[in-house]
Amino acid sequence: MKQITMVRIYLTEAEGRVKKLLKYLHDESKVNGVTVLRGISGFGQSGKIHSAHLVDLSLDLPVIIEFFDSPEKITQILSHLKTLVEPNHIVYWQAQCD
Repeated sequence: MKQITMVRIYLTEAEGRVKKLLKYLHDESKVNGVTVLRGISGFGQSGKIHSAHLVDLSLDLPVIIEFFDSPEKITQILSHLKTLVEPNHIVYWQAQCD
């Protein structure tokens, strides 16, 4: 088994950071397994609920960017990501893959 570090970045669509972060993760960092998940509802520290309704098409829904790579590579990536994303919006943990 191989040791990896999983990372999740919590954003909202309205922040407009998804494309910039994907470009960094793909072009510069070349990490493994990047996935972007779009939520139907959620809230953060502010308590403001971001939600999709059948009547409207919200452009401020929660977004999660998830990726993984070796612990050493993730350590380097995290130091850069912390300059692009607010505190408490990045979580990471050790995992294993086959």
